[in-house]
Amino acid sequence: MTPGDEIELRIEDQPVPYRAALETMTTRNEAIAAGTARELIWLLEHPPVYTAGTSADRQELLDPRFEVVEAGRGGRYTYHGPGQRVAYVLLDLNRRSRDVRGYVHALEGWVIDTLGDFGVEAFRRDGRIGIWTQDIDGGEAKIGAIGVRVRRWVTMHGLSVNIAPDLSHFAGIVPCGIAEYGVT
Repeated sequence: MTPGDEIELRIEDQPVPYRAALETMTTRNEAIAAGTARELIWLLEHPPVYTAGTSADRQELLDPRFEVVEAGRGGRYTYHGPGQRVAYVLLDLNRRSRDVRGYVHALEGWVIDTLGDFGVEAFRRDGRIGIWTQDIDGGEAKIGAIGVRVRRWVTMHGLSVNIAPDLSHFAGIVPCGIAEYGVT
């Protein structure tokens, strides 16, 4: 049996509050590490929330109009809300490769390939984690964010892709600490 044969896919049809998702992820991460639960890919949306990664700078929280939650993942501030698909990926890297950079690169590739299947050209940029595309004005804009945490070589958190969010909600933060590029 290969590692992927045992991955559970969970798809939510209603928004999941961020704190509840964080608690579920933490519990599942511990169970995977203990060998008592299957790995998980969890697709969902959240009600509007700003999450702060371990590198978040309070000066980048411009207008906390939504709840702000310390996420414990890498990265800075990000917004989650309706119109944005979130994928939490809980995998045991002991069963694959203990290479966090390679894992993040693979997540980026997964999103780029999936967006391509829908006719959206997306790409990576050196020095900028995440997924990028051309916005309607021809400039580069972030369409997908990645923030992960690895505990005992089991991953938590994952990625988000903007499908049709209210882009004005990103104005309350400097998304991912990158002021010079927008989001789309």
